[in-house]
Amino acid sequence: MDQVLGQVLRNAVWERLDMLTDLANRADAQSLVSVARSELPRLTEAWRAMLKMHEPDERGDCPTCSTRWHRCKAPCSVWQVAHEHLVAGGLAPQQQAPADRRLQGRRKSPVPVHPAPTAAETTGRHALVNPRRAVTA
Repeated sequence: MDQVLGQVLRNAVWERLDMLTDLANRADAQSLVSVARSELPRLTEAWRAMLKMHEPDERGDCPTCSTRWHRCKAPCSVWQVAHEHLVAGGLAPQQQAPADRRLQGRRKSPVPVHPAPTAAETTGRHALVNPRRAVTA
């Protein structure tokens, strides 16, 4: 049941982001101002809440990304993505350091890549449940 609720939550967030992207790309100037006034404070508060969870502890580790067996030194991938998108603006792609290339296969991307769903997998823009991963009760 938690998987279904988690999928519903994720789909709602992806759909909201898709809607905001569509508005940014297609809306007229007056609509953009209205959306910016209502959505920018919400988005900045969301970033602040997420980044607060990833603030380094007294040892300089990210408490959210660290596990019992592997400590994740700050800045973690969440802070790196935040800096890239909010400060650097993705102006220049950064080259991966050689040490990072070794770990590339083991790390998950901080921004998920979603394959295009087939017609059978969706009831709307995003599927409520991914049939490729059957949920068992």
